[in-house]
Amino acid sequence: MAQQYVVMKMGKELYGAPVMQVVSVERMMDITPVPRTLSFIKGVVNLRGTVTPVIDLRERVGLSATERLDSDAMRIVIVEVDTMLVGMIVDSVEDVVTVDESQVSAPPEVVGGLRAVYLHGVAQLDERLLVLLNLNRILSDVEVDQLREVEKRVHG
Repeated sequence: MAQQYVVMKMGKELYGAPVMQVVSVERMMDITPVPRTLSFIKGVVNLRGTVTPVIDLRERVGLSATERLDSDAMRIVIVEVDTMLVGMIVDSVEDVVTVDESQVSAPPEVVGGLRAVYLHGVAQLDERLLVLLNLNRILSDVEVDQLREVEKRVHG
């Protein structure tokens, strides 16, 4: 069975997020920091009236935040994880691709700093490797709890 993925670039790597979970792709906007949160939780944005927590996906997957080259290309990909909207800052959004399950192989133990538990698999895309994210696992229960807490603090 084929599934569509939004292809996001971080550093030299390509990551795929299931289209079914992607709500929108936004240009970078002002992010209001929220104190006492994990370092990769950057704060919240007001997205058409909805306060949405934002994480830096680059930091979450263990890439250095200093290597960003083109801030104009940076995007916030809004995804739905466990009934909650979360924004993920990525270096750029490249494309939407259709990947057949037969093209997906099990992820190695670690890919680009990400443990296999966070991944759905790896797919060959022309000459490049597409790392397919398991968005429901990329945030642990603790992190989801903290993001919910951030939402509560902002909403009051």
